[in-house]
Amino acid sequence: MESVPVSVVWFKRDLRVSDNPALVEAINGPYPVLCIFNLEPERLERADVDPIHIEWELDCLTELRTALESIGGSMQFNLGQVTDQLSELHETYDIKHLYSNEETGLQWSWDRDKSVAEWCSANGVEFTEFPTNGVVRRLGTRDHWKKHRDARVSSEQINTPVAMESPKGFTSNSIHSMEQLGLAARTLVERPLPGEKAALNVLYSFLDERGRTYRKDMSSPITGWDACSRLSPYLAAGCITIRQILHHTRRKQKKVKVNPRSKENLGWTSSLSSFQSRLAWHCHFIQRLESEATMDVIALNPELDGHLAREMDVERYAAWSQGKTGWPFFDACMRSLIATGWINFRMRAMLQSVASYTLWLPWTDTGLHLARCFLDYEPGIHWSQVHMQSGVTGINSIRAYSVRKQSTDQDPDGDFIRTWVEELRDVPKEHIHEPWLMSDEQQKEYNCLIDVDYPSPIVDEKTARKEGVSKSYSAKSKPESKQRSLLVYEVHGSRKRR
Repeated sequence: MESVPVSVVWFKRDLRVSDNPALVEAINGPYPVLCIFNLEPERLERADVDPIHIEWELDCLTELRTALESIGGSMQFNLGQVTDQLSELHETYDIKHLYSNEETGLQWSWDRDKSVAEWCSANGVEFTEFPTNGVVRRLGTRDHWKKHRDARVSSEQINTPVAMESPKGFTSNSIHSMEQLGLAARTLVERPLPGEKAALNVLYSFLDERGRTYRKDMSSPITGWDACSRLSPYLAAGCITIRQILHHTRRKQKKVKVNPRSKENLGWTSSLSSFQSRLAWHCHFIQRLESEATMDVIALNPELDGHLAREMDVERYAAWSQGKTGWPFFDACMRSLIATGWINFRMRAMLQSVASYTLWLPWTDTGLHLARCFLDYEPGIHWSQVHMQSGVTGINSIRAYSVRKQSTDQDPDGDFIRTWVEELRDVPKEHIHEPWLMSDEQQKEYNCLIDVDYPSPIVDEKTARKEGVSKSYSAKSKPESKQRSLLVYEVHGSRKRR
């Protein structure tokens, strides 16, 4: 009996039906469509992957499966190698065409994608990939990248399909539970709802009201919780695209421009402008990983990184990673991140900066810890930021955050500190930022004995930070570091007007 010819849509981190060119092209083609998702055992073992990532992705996949079934499609889940899944399907069906959207990831995912391309070539299957957001594949230089990026994310959205045909006998199978995978994810406080519909609802709530104070409130972990878009977990799973977000943002912008000083529109002009800038950064940083798939293990400027020669200090790493450094605001930020899976961008930068400059810890190890903490872990953005905040690019400014300054700027009354560092819940405002300066009597009065209930600072923050900055400038000035920096800029440097 002759096999039924089919097209296959391979879903990866693009878990949506709307604005999905791979899905729509397959549906518009001449063959019935099979939809597949593959979870690689290798990924479960990776040091940058945490069970919260897998649970989030599978929950979003479940929502996608429901959406596909509502228009006549089916989704099959597989745990194993995707080429094995394709081979098994090819024995039952005659796969004519494989469609997918490009994914920018670390080296292991590049190797996976290349193995799929090789499988298609060996089996006479046409393989078509579509660009994702503003990332340009095979980009030689950053000259004119912005023009390509802007044109792509400003183009018309792909229409959402309303019907599709699956071959007879092809039905959805069950998606593995976390228990079946042998994984247990930590419970996150106020974890977002998964899936494409939830992503759009979060976007609408941001553009309806939450984003009004985005520009002035995004830097604080207190106000940023509501004022930031909170779309990052959905972007990481591909439940929504930059093009979709920009489309709705620009619609809002047009409404605001009619009467920007009205009570209804007050505050929106600057906030929408800042928000669009950050969306551009999103593509800019992921573009770096597109060209350097080993950013989790090799610095963009390896010569500079070699001169820095940071070494692991187990005691410092433990205090940093657990939020037990003795710096209340820092510890609150780390504990909040671990509990919720999210913290605002400025505080992410501070967490990494303190690790690299003040504590002089290796960025590879600290970067892995933060990757596991973030529900919205996006390798391109994450490792680009780790490199920048650790001073290993050679083209970015050395920016070492003062914990004391961030503490008084972002949490002047200490409310955030008391929320996440329970040992300090009774400490008043005048001592909350530097509790180790309290007298013995005050420590007893406020139920916080230093080095008993809460640690004293692991190092003198100001002295250690300045020492780290000095060593970083010295390493950056070395001839070989400067030479590599020229190459880094050519491939990765921002061209604001081009």
